[in-house]
Amino acid sequence: MDATKARYARYRLVQEMLETPGVIAGFDPAQAPEAVAAIKSARSAFFTGEGSSRIFPAKNFIAQALAGGVDLQVATEGSHQAAEYDLARRVVLGASNSGKTKEVVLLFDRLRKAGHRHLFSLSAFADTPLGAVSSGGAYVLSCGKEQAVAATKSVVEQGLFYHSLLDRVAGGNRLAGQTKALARKVRSALTQAIDPALVRKLARADVLHWAGRNDGVAEELTLKTNEITRKKSAFLEGTYAVHGIEEVMTKRDAVIIVEPFKAEEDKFEEVLVKGVGCTVVAIASRQTRFPTIRVPALADLDGYIRLAAGWNLLVEIGLACKVDLDTTKRARKVGNELKPARR
Repeated sequence: MDATKARYARYRLVQEMLETPGVIAGFDPAQAPEAVAAIKSARSAFFTGEGSSRIFPAKNFIAQALAGGVDLQVATEGSHQAAEYDLARRVVLGASNSGKTKEVVLLFDRLRKAGHRHLFSLSAFADTPLGAVSSGGAYVLSCGKEQAVAATKSVVEQGLFYHSLLDRVAGGNRLAGQTKALARKVRSALTQAIDPALVRKLARADVLHWAGRNDGVAEELTLKTNEITRKKSAFLEGTYAVHGIEEVMTKRDAVIIVEPFKAEEDKFEEVLVKGVGCTVVAIASRQTRFPTIRVPALADLDGYIRLAAGWNLLVEIGLACKVDLDTTKRARKVGNELKPARR
């Protein structure tokens, strides 16, 4: 993406993506001490929400907690499924960009009425229906309102918010010293040039499959594929891409692997490139055996950089497909908005 060129700058989506490094650089990693104290005491964190407000922020937290050996019970589910669980002794965190997402508000209202005292919410606005039923505290993002349907800068700030909680629960605050470096590397991933021949090949694909770790990055980019390029997509977690789905793939499909494990590259090439004959591309901090969009690395913050590189690629594909990036036919900013009760 190049903000100096009209073909990019005209879109609100691109503008908001390019605002993300500023959001990162200005992020306050010391906020929400109440939520930190509650998680430390309960040794648990349960994340809920719908769509982009849950996928990357929650799963990135869980992956980082497990990788770091943090002594926490951590889990995530959508709000309706979460309502089937006993969450009485767990700290519950719910993210909703609008603060009006029906599923989350109803879950929090039910838990609050049952006496749950540790319900914490995160949204882009103050005085929301979700905030009103957040018994522990309601926190507000600094990124401001998004105009584009596809959530971008809010997703990253939600991720950073949860990340800062994990840092302090684990006894440190490493994020405080890394935001400036992360902002620079995210900007680099957003603005780097991508091979036009590779973009054209992906733009011709019938389905864009995303493969990789279950840390929210590839799964979130699967959702963004639908909203930004209007193409069909699927998230193939781990080695799912070579465990049966190849039976129905065609040469007109493409697979984008986020930071592939070296040990898996042989099998991906054998099954997908040689077997199916489809296009395989990687987004990675190293050169892989596949055409690779190289991104910088930054310890446990790599997910944000990979996510930004994926946005960059999807914008290029969307423009190659002559898509109006800001105008969708069916997709909505709020997937299921809570409506005021009729009198």
